[in-house]
Amino acid sequence: MPLDRAVGGFRYIEFVSMLLGYARVSTDDQDAALQVDALKAAGCAKVFVDTASGGLAERPELARLLDQARPGDTLVVWRLDRLGRSIKHLIATLTDLSEIEIGFRSLTENIDTTTPGGRLVFHIFAALAEFERDLIRERTKAGLAAARQRGRQGGRPPTMSPKQVTTARQLYDQRDMTVEQIGEVLGVSRTTIYRALRRAQPAKA
Repeated sequence: MPLDRAVGGFRYIEFVSMLLGYARVSTDDQDAALQVDALKAAGCAKVFVDTASGGLAERPELARLLDQARPGDTLVVWRLDRLGRSIKHLIATLTDLSEIEIGFRSLTENIDTTTPGGRLVFHIFAALAEFERDLIRERTKAGLAAARQRGRQGGRPPTMSPKQVTTARQLYDQRDMTVEQIGEVLGVSRTTIYRALRRAQPAKA
């Protein structure tokens, strides 16, 4: 928050650190009042609310918050999943905040990256995310090796079992593998993966 001060006949602008609240609801039917009240009670000067009906990439209010934030400010959320739906996405977002010198607080989990304890938790999250990525890489290499040993001269099977569909969905949602790589691991074509994922999509109300 800019403060206009005058000292010794000179005027200057001083920026005071602010707490900026961010709330997110999944649909228009949900009410963000609980989050907003908690953020205001925590001392947030402003609260920005997104309705995430689409992907996480489409969060205009978060973009507006970051546009107004200044180094030393702190982004505050009611709960971790309001900022990211996965550890991978959360770590990426917190890393971006750190690079522009914006702190982060989560009220429910009592995490504050402006404190030594909060920074330690962040580093633990980052280590877990890297560990998960390493496991995925190892599973991918093992799956590709098994696929090469089986050989594909006779063609790939046209259908997938329910277990394969579940595995394909998990790998696809993690976004650490291409659809072609998922197909190699499961022994099916890329087209078969896409077809199975479309069929497995939950019906919209």
